[in-house]
Amino acid sequence: MNKQDKVRQLFNDSIDTKLAALDTLPPDIVNACECIVQALQNQHKVLVCGNGGSAADAQHFASELLNRFEKERIGLPAFALTTDSSTLTSIANDYNYDEIFSKQIKGLGNSGDVLMVISTSGKSQNIVNAVYAAHSKGMKVVALTGKDGGPLARVMQAQDIELRVPSQSTARIQEVHILIIHCICDYIDTEFGSPTCR
Repeated sequence: MNKQDKVRQLFNDSIDTKLAALDTLPPDIVNACECIVQALQNQHKVLVCGNGGSAADAQHFASELLNRFEKERIGLPAFALTTDSSTLTSIANDYNYDEIFSKQIKGLGNSGDVLMVISTSGKSQNIVNAVYAAHSKGMKVVALTGKDGGPLARVMQAQDIELRVPSQSTARIQEVHILIIHCICDYIDTEFGSPTCR
């Protein structure tokens, strides 16, 4: 396979994964959108976390809510739990890396807030602990996952929403996670956009 064929193959693999997700995910994506919008309309906030590339996705999502996506609208309270290096390193140093998100949720989360967790494998213990902490605070959870959902899928509760990308490839899962995030942002733009903000 030459280099251009390899690039085309990666494009096709991404397209195939998106088409597979299209067959299963739209109803759950709408449910996640409605969950987040309801929380924001009721003066609650969204906390977001992930590791590595998923940490970047968490920051991306929070910035789109707090600033704007494609339409002019009010800023919305969303916070990535991946950005404060002093907090992250102090928790990891004093306690355990597995607690870097759960400690923040216990301090910042309130009943009615939403936690979005992003994990391609669902195996990250700090993400699983974040979900436990969210439940202890009366928060709903929206989880972006892939593969078989991992341990994360097994700790989700009835009110939570898992958006599992049907793929075993981390890269393909991440590509669909970005699309899901943009779908949610577009929905939020529609719900919160107003003539006075345009």
